[in-house]
Amino acid sequence: MPTLDNQAEYWNSAGTAKTFGHPLDPAWLAGLDRSAALLDYGCGYGRLAGELAALGFTDVEGVDVAPALIARARAEQPAARFTVLTDPPRLAHADAALDAVLLFAVLTCVPGDAAQRDLVAELHRVLRPGGLLYVSDYGLQPDERNRERYARFAEQYGRHGVFETGDGAVCRHHTREWLDELLGAFDPVAERTLPVRTMNGRPAVATQLLVARR
Repeated sequence: MPTLDNQAEYWNSAGTAKTFGHPLDPAWLAGLDRSAALLDYGCGYGRLAGELAALGFTDVEGVDVAPALIARARAEQPAARFTVLTDPPRLAHADAALDAVLLFAVLTCVPGDAAQRDLVAELHRVLRPGGLLYVSDYGLQPDERNRERYARFAEQYGRHGVFETGDGAVCRHHTREWLDELLGAFDPVAERTLPVRTMNGRPAVATQLLVARR
């Protein structure tokens, strides 16, 4: 069974072939100076970091637990910096060092309550007061396939919405109530829902939330 808090083995093997497609809304970052310090946590192969650099941001870093994905990111997105996380969610950044953090389809890959709380607390630590956290992730999906696997794995993992994929990952889809609780130390700024494709190419609906550190 994969370790829920850190599935680096998966992301260094089957995960290297995945495609991540949650879209970035540049308008949500329009108030930031182009020299703002930005971090893409769980950056994968650096897609979003590349988009941020293309928007003119000059201080962009991506971090991820998978050395294989970081190696690809460094090759494909030379305008950004990339770091392998060796003790997630711990970051080397000082308190209040960052202006914005992106957290795209990461919570789904960190299914445990405690692990999610630790991650969000760490991001709160490194963001300056008023700094932005841009979250994009999955709520509970209404289709029959997802409802069936939520029910099938609920007893095993002790949480409705946690499930195993066919290729070895453990993922989580969230209630809105949980996301609101998780982000309780932040102030809401904007939100939207939108259609996306999962890492396995299936249609889904994502929730995007922009919140500011108190």
